[in-house]
Amino acid sequence: MRPSARKTLLLAASWLAVCLACLPAAAQDSGPFAQVVEHTLKNGMKVLVLREPRAPVVTQQVWYRVGSRNERLGKTGLSHLTEHLMFKGTEKYGPKEFSRMVQRYGGSENAFTGRDFTAYFQIGPATELKRWMEMEADRMRHLKVSPKDFDTERQVVLEERRLRTEDDPVSFLVEETWAAAFKAHPYQWPVIGWYHDIESLSYQDFKRYYDTYYQPNNATLVVAGDVDPKEVLDLAEKIYGVIPRGPEPPLVTAQEPQQYGERRVIVQREAQLPYLLMVYHVPNWKHPDSFALEVLNELLSQGRSSRLYHRLVYKERLALEAGSDYSLDTRDPSVFVLYGQPLPDKTVAQLEAALDREVRRLQTELVGDQELQKVKNQVTAGFYMSLDSLFFRGMLLGKLATTARWTLVKEYLPKIQAVTAEDLQRVARRYLIPNNRTVGVLSPLKTDKPIRGRYRPGGQIR
Repeated sequence: MRPSARKTLLLAASWLAVCLACLPAAAQDSGPFAQVVEHTLKNGMKVLVLREPRAPVVTQQVWYRVGSRNERLGKTGLSHLTEHLMFKGTEKYGPKEFSRMVQRYGGSENAFTGRDFTAYFQIGPATELKRWMEMEADRMRHLKVSPKDFDTERQVVLEERRLRTEDDPVSFLVEETWAAAFKAHPYQWPVIGWYHDIESLSYQDFKRYYDTYYQPNNATLVVAGDVDPKEVLDLAEKIYGVIPRGPEPPLVTAQEPQQYGERRVIVQREAQLPYLLMVYHVPNWKHPDSFALEVLNELLSQGRSSRLYHRLVYKERLALEAGSDYSLDTRDPSVFVLYGQPLPDKTVAQLEAALDREVRRLQTELVGDQELQKVKNQVTAGFYMSLDSLFFRGMLLGKLATTARWTLVKEYLPKIQAVTAEDLQRVARRYLIPNNRTVGVLSPLKTDKPIRGRYRPGGQIR
């Protein structure tokens, strides 16, 4: 796409977003999630159905309220390993048969694990929904995994960890920094698990974990597409509703205490360039400050006109990359991240000082009206444009239903639009302070290998 055409498209999207966001409440009630049908089966499984008749396509997603947050030290990595093992088959559907059947009828499927959830999905012709529901319900309680299958897949995950973390110095730095930032909460360990923990996981560990968390009362079914909600609910009752309710999984009661001083982590690994992370403890969606933090993240890091890219990468030519990261839709309070990689002739100290200057600027100067409105337009336009993806709509419902509440999707844009310049200054002063942060630095060991890494937002493993 030509630059001029891209600029025109973005401007049009921004104006569309502003118009939509300014609609009265009655009009918003008829928005893209107004027709969501919610139902809870007798066994405790929640069902969300969103009808979208534009094309004869459907996505089915099953979200389990289990992720690395539900593990314990010594047994980390169980959630992700269990996700792998869910594709080993059942008595009814043999190994690899699940995937082959989905593909045979024109669909695609996959799964992913995060800190707060594990999700499985299919997307394709709406005519295949009943078949996919039967297949997904079957492996919810009838998974067939032999000890040999377990050992093989554990080695696959270990190799995945070697490639994604052990051989990626930036990913390794992220793990070390998170482990220092969280001392009491299970967000401290990586979704994929610590290497030794994965090595020592047993077949019995997996069986107990599967039986504890893969129960209908610990799951949410999301169906979005060209469907009749009543027919979907009838199918859900017949297919998922007959699965007996399981025992209630144990609650995660750990809370991260307040931090009272800066922590620093130095990682020395073979790498070509250093890297910097600055991690601040912040609240999640349950706190009203989360929406100001969401806008602050966009202000700092969204696009080439964002503050960090424009100042540190383009104008001062100090960094190869610089940005921020924040997710408000976590189950427990998480972190706000500033990150960057200095150019070869610059230092981490120079980059850290520059990031500190940008934070002080937020704390001492109010963001101008035009810049603030631009950021809100970007958030709003990005949200509406993403809704073109049927899968994303389902994913948004499933993730929010698992980590928070799905109705948050209706509140998101109004609360974003309500954020003021004073709110941004207040949250910067409250949370982006040295006593509340953990700084991670990658200090390269000299090597001739072409090693590079970059920060990847989120804690999700596919």
